[in-house]
Amino acid sequence: MTEYRIDDLDQQIIELLSTDARLSNRKIASELGFTEGTIRSRVKRLEEENFIRFTAVTNMSHLDRPQLAYIGIHAEQAQIRSLAKAVAKIPEINGVIILLGRFDILAIGLFEGLTEVHRVASNQILDLPGVRHVETTVAVDVVKYNNRLAKIIVG
Repeated sequence: MTEYRIDDLDQQIIELLSTDARLSNRKIASELGFTEGTIRSRVKRLEEENFIRFTAVTNMSHLDRPQLAYIGIHAEQAQIRSLAKAVAKIPEINGVIILLGRFDILAIGLFEGLTEVHRVASNQILDLPGVRHVETTVAVDVVKYNNRLAKIIVG
């Protein structure tokens, strides 16, 4: 099976849907000058090939006391990838990134409060084999957050 490659039409569809995922196939077709059937099949293919995914995104301003936390992890070098996978299995963690720089792994989560941040960082992540050190940073104010780039949800 050959790998599906997106073309200009796919890119245009993705751009429109990233602005408003509720756009109908008919509206997209009208805007781009294609038939509704063409757009429907392209959107379906983009979903099947994991180029796009439709999902709801949490608006942080509606939470009582949201705590956006970044948990930097220093790990044993031989265990970085397996440790990142283990951290990714923690339900409260929404993003796990392997880094070059100060930390080996960065875990991101949106929590209901500082107690929850502490519980996950100190009682779950720090207890994992291969973790040498954990450093937690908590956001005090979000000036700008573009949910088109990174979806963070309450777990």
